[in-house]
Amino acid sequence: MVADDDITGLLHRWRDGSVEAENELFQAVMPELRKLARYFMQRERRDHSLHSSDLVDQIYFKLVRAKNRDWQNRRHFFALAGRAMRRFLIDYARSRGKRQFVPLPEVEADLAVDASKADLALTIDKLLDELELTQPELCPVVELKFFLGLTDEEAASALGMKLRTFQRMWQDARHWLFVKF
Repeated sequence: MVADDDITGLLHRWRDGSVEAENELFQAVMPELRKLARYFMQRERRDHSLHSSDLVDQIYFKLVRAKNRDWQNRRHFFALAGRAMRRFLIDYARSRGKRQFVPLPEVEADLAVDASKADLALTIDKLLDELELTQPELCPVVELKFFLGLTDEEAASALGMKLRTFQRMWQDARHWLFVKF
C-alpha cells in the first residue's frame, strides 16, 4: 500500500499536469478502487447487470475528468470516489425504473427486484444530500457504513482516523438519520 503522503503528493502533481504522476497515482489507487467497487456491488442484487470492474471503469473516467479539483489528500480522493460510485449506482437504479418491460409470466418471479432495498437506498441518498449541507464530515461515514458495509475498523482506516473518533461520528450520523427518517 502506498503511503498517504505519497498519494497526496501524486494528487498535487497530477493536478499540476504531470502525466507521470497520473499514471503512478492510478496504478497506486486502483487496487483500493477495485476493493471499494466490490464492496458496493456486494450490496447490490445478485443478478445486477454491472460488475465491479464496470463500476471502476465508470468512476475512473469521472475521476480523470476531475483532475483540476483541489485534492486535499488520500482520504479526500477516496471519499469522492466512494461518493461517485454510490451516485452512479443510484442513477443506474433510477434509470432502470424508466424502462418498460413486456410481461412474461413464466419468468416474472425470477426478475423481481426487492423494491424495499432500492427505496431505502434512494431515501438514504436524499438524506445524505441534506446532511452534506449541514454536516458534510458525516457523509463519508454513512457512505462507508451503509453503502459499502465496511466494519468500523475498515471505515476508520479508509478515512484515516482513529477508531473511536469514527465510532462517535457514526453514532452522530445514525442519530441524525433517525431523527430525519
